[in-house]
Amino acid sequence: MASFSNNSKVTYSGTGRRKESIARVRLIPGSGKLIINGLPGESYLQFSPNYLRISYAPLKSLGLSNEYDIHVKAEGGGLTGQADAIRLGIARALCMINPDNRTTLKSEGFLTRDARVKERRKYGLRKARKAPQYSKR
Repeated sequence: MASFSNNSKVTYSGTGRRKESIARVRLIPGSGKLIINGLPGESYLQFSPNYLRISYAPLKSLGLSNEYDIHVKAEGGGLTGQADAIRLGIARALCMINPDNRTTLKSEGFLTRDARVKERRKYGLRKARKAPQYSKR
Protein backbone atom coordinates (compact mmCIF):
# COMPACT_ATOMS: atom_id res chain seq x y z
CA MET A 1 0.00 0.00 0.00
CA ALA A 2 1.22 3.47 -0.76
CA SER A 3 1.41 5.86 2.15
CA PHE A 4 2.69 9.34 2.74
CA SER A 5 5.41 9.98 5.31
CA ASN A 6 6.09 13.27 7.05
CA ASN A 7 8.56 14.46 4.37
CA SER A 8 5.94 14.06 1.59
CA LYS A 9 7.70 11.17 -0.18
CA VAL A 10 5.52 8.30 -1.27
CA THR A 11 6.47 4.95 0.24
CA TYR A 12 5.54 1.51 -1.07
CA SER A 13 5.52 -1.48 1.24
CA GLY A 14 5.57 -5.23 0.88
CA THR A 15 5.92 -8.19 3.23
CA GLY A 16 8.09 -11.19 2.47
CA ARG A 17 8.33 -14.51 4.29
CA ARG A 18 10.66 -17.50 4.03
CA LYS A 19 11.16 -20.33 6.56
CA GLU A 20 10.89 -18.58 9.95
CA SER A 21 11.88 -15.15 8.58
CA ILE A 22 9.62 -12.16 8.04
CA ALA A 23 10.77 -9.00 6.26
CA ARG A 24 8.70 -5.81 6.14
CA VAL A 25 10.03 -3.78 3.23
CA ARG A 26 9.47 -0.11 2.39
CA LEU A 27 10.58 1.39 -0.93
CA ILE A 28 11.19 5.13 -0.89
CA PRO A 29 12.32 7.09 -3.97
CA GLY A 30 16.03 7.70 -3.46
CA SER A 31 19.51 6.60 -4.44
CA GLY A 32 19.46 2.81 -3.95
CA LYS A 33 20.56 2.42 -0.30
CA LEU A 34 19.64 -0.79 1.54
CA ILE A 35 19.04 -0.41 5.28
CA ILE A 36 18.13 -3.49 7.32
CA ASN A 37 17.16 -3.08 10.99
CA GLY A 38 18.93 0.30 11.09
CA LEU A 39 22.23 -1.03 9.71
CA PRO A 40 23.64 -0.73 6.19
CA GLY A 41 22.52 -3.77 4.18
CA GLU A 42 26.06 -4.87 3.31
CA SER A 43 27.02 -4.91 6.98
CA TYR A 44 23.83 -6.71 8.12
CA LEU A 45 24.19 -9.41 5.44
CA GLN A 46 27.88 -9.85 6.45
CA PHE A 47 29.20 -8.53 3.11
CA SER A 48 28.07 -11.77 1.43
CA PRO A 49 27.80 -11.18 -2.33
CA ASN A 50 25.28 -14.01 -2.58
CA TYR A 51 22.86 -12.52 -0.02
CA LEU A 52 23.21 -9.05 -1.56
CA ARG A 53 22.60 -10.42 -5.07
CA ILE A 54 19.47 -12.26 -3.85
CA SER A 55 18.13 -9.14 -2.10
CA TYR A 56 18.65 -6.77 -5.04
CA ALA A 57 17.50 -9.24 -7.75
CA PRO A 58 13.96 -7.85 -8.35
CA LEU A 59 15.26 -4.27 -8.71
CA LYS A 60 18.05 -5.37 -11.07
CA SER A 61 15.66 -7.34 -13.29
CA LEU A 62 13.53 -4.19 -13.76
CA GLY A 63 16.55 -1.87 -14.06
CA LEU A 64 15.57 0.16 -10.98
CA SER A 65 18.69 -0.49 -8.85
CA ASN A 66 19.40 3.16 -8.05
CA GLU A 67 15.83 4.50 -8.04
CA TYR A 68 14.61 3.50 -4.56
CA ASP A 69 15.99 3.37 -1.04
CA ILE A 70 15.04 0.13 0.70
CA HIS A 71 14.20 0.12 4.41
CA VAL A 72 13.70 -3.34 5.89
CA LYS A 73 12.64 -4.67 9.27
CA ALA A 74 13.74 -8.31 9.26
CA GLU A 75 13.15 -10.76 12.07
CA GLY A 76 13.32 -14.48 12.70
CA GLY A 77 15.30 -17.23 11.03
CA GLY A 78 18.80 -16.83 9.63
CA LEU A 79 20.40 -14.74 6.95
CA THR A 80 19.41 -17.05 4.07
CA GLY A 81 15.73 -16.92 5.00
CA GLN A 82 15.89 -13.18 5.62
CA ALA A 83 17.56 -12.49 2.26
CA ASP A 84 14.85 -14.48 0.44
CA ALA A 85 12.14 -12.75 2.49
CA ILE A 86 13.59 -9.35 1.54
CA ARG A 87 13.55 -10.36 -2.13
CA LEU A 88 9.85 -11.31 -1.93
CA GLY A 89 8.99 -8.11 -0.05
CA ILE A 90 10.76 -5.93 -2.62
CA ALA A 91 9.03 -7.75 -5.48
CA ARG A 92 5.60 -7.24 -3.89
CA ALA A 93 6.32 -3.55 -3.31
CA LEU A 94 7.43 -3.13 -6.95
CA CYS A 95 4.09 -4.61 -8.07
CA MET A 96 2.33 -1.85 -6.14
CA ILE A 97 4.44 0.83 -7.83
CA ASN A 98 3.49 -0.34 -11.31
CA PRO A 99 1.18 -3.31 -12.02
CA ASP A 100 3.04 -3.87 -15.33
CA ASN A 101 6.07 -4.99 -13.30
CA ARG A 102 4.12 -8.06 -12.21
CA THR A 103 4.56 -10.02 -15.46
CA THR A 104 8.35 -9.56 -15.47
CA LEU A 105 8.73 -10.40 -11.77
CA LYS A 106 6.41 -13.41 -12.00
CA SER A 107 8.28 -14.89 -14.98
CA GLU A 108 11.56 -14.50 -13.05
CA GLY A 109 10.00 -16.30 -10.04
CA PHE A 110 10.33 -13.40 -7.60
CA LEU A 111 6.65 -13.38 -6.58
CA THR A 112 6.52 -17.04 -5.53
CA ARG A 113 6.47 -17.66 -1.78
CA ASP A 114 8.82 -20.56 -0.99
CA ALA A 115 6.61 -22.56 1.40
CA ARG A 116 9.28 -25.03 2.55
CA VAL A 117 9.60 -24.97 6.33
CA LYS A 118 11.26 -27.29 8.83
CA GLU A 119 9.27 -30.46 9.45
CA ARG A 120 8.11 -31.06 13.03
CA ARG A 121 9.70 -33.70 15.23
CA LYS A 122 7.61 -36.85 15.83
CA TYR A 123 7.56 -38.79 19.08
CA GLY A 124 9.61 -41.99 19.06
CA LEU A 125 12.08 -40.47 16.59
CA ARG A 126 15.23 -38.47 17.18
CA LYS A 127 14.44 -35.81 14.59
CA ALA A 128 11.60 -35.42 12.09
CA ARG A 129 12.52 -38.67 10.32
CA LYS A 130 15.67 -40.03 11.98
CA ALA A 131 14.82 -43.20 13.91
CA PRO A 132 16.89 -44.88 16.65
CA GLN A 133 19.14 -47.68 15.42
CA TYR A 134 17.20 -50.90 14.86
CA SER A 135 18.35 -53.94 16.84
CA LYS A 136 17.08 -57.35 15.79
CA ARG A 137 18.20 -59.13 19.00
